[in-house]
Amino acid sequence: MDPIALYDQVCNECSVQTTKAYSTSFSMGIRALGKPLRLPVYAIYGFVRFADEIVDSFHDHDKQHLFERFKADTYAAIDEGISLNPILHAFQRVFHRYSIDREHVDLFLRSMEWDLNRNEYDRKGFEDYVVGSAEVVGLMCLRVFVEGNDDRYNALLPSARRLGAAFQKINFLRDLNDDFKEKGRTYFPGLDMSQFDEATKKTIEAEIQDDFKAAHAGIIQLPRSSRLGVHVAYIYYLRLFQKIRSLPSDRIMEERIRIPNYRKLTLLFSSYLKHQLNLL
Repeated sequence: MDPIALYDQVCNECSVQTTKAYSTSFSMGIRALGKPLRLPVYAIYGFVRFADEIVDSFHDHDKQHLFERFKADTYAAIDEGISLNPILHAFQRVFHRYSIDREHVDLFLRSMEWDLNRNEYDRKGFEDYVVGSAEVVGLMCLRVFVEGNDDRYNALLPSARRLGAAFQKINFLRDLNDDFKEKGRTYFPGLDMSQFDEATKKTIEAEIQDDFKAAHAGIIQLPRSSRLGVHVAYIYYLRLFQKIRSLPSDRIMEERIRIPNYRKLTLLFSSYLKHQLNLL
């Protein structure tokens, strides 16, 4: 095998293993994509996961220094078309192949960096954070899903943004207790954690419900090669959202709500049947 092709393969495999290790739900969604789309999406996930781990997990190290180095290495990989960091090498190949907008990388890294030193957000800050941490990640993936078709990308862009926003807001609700107690963060604007009650929870849930409705309109317009995979992720988060809605506010503050793996497999199978019958 050509040595460059071998290196590319090794880097791709690092992204695959990263995704499988960190997220069973996204791994299932990616496996439901058309085969040519899987490695590019694994590469995007690996990139965003490593950035997130720096700001969320490496507490015994200088996270600011690690993030600044990761950020510099990201731009060097993009500019030079190569990196000795396997995750960044795989990502820069996808970045160039699918003409990902550099501003999306900028906004993502900005939101991740905010997690190093910002603990509260006003409404504009919250919306800007969600754009960078979730919406632009969805747009990177959308570039892959439409295989670089600009017209299709622009048509589906609003729905992709809303889907990313819905996913992120559900993550915020699911991780409300951990974010506040362990990391000292409160993402939802104007939220007093000592006063998180049913009325506040319902207000947040109404916003998420609107995002879901707008997102679904775009999912059904995706190419068949990507529709099933995105629908699997959508259904998983929808079920997680429904579970959160069914619980009282004090339960959300006490535990991290999850969907069991056996239930995830059931959702995957159900989505597959609907996809095969053209019912998505």
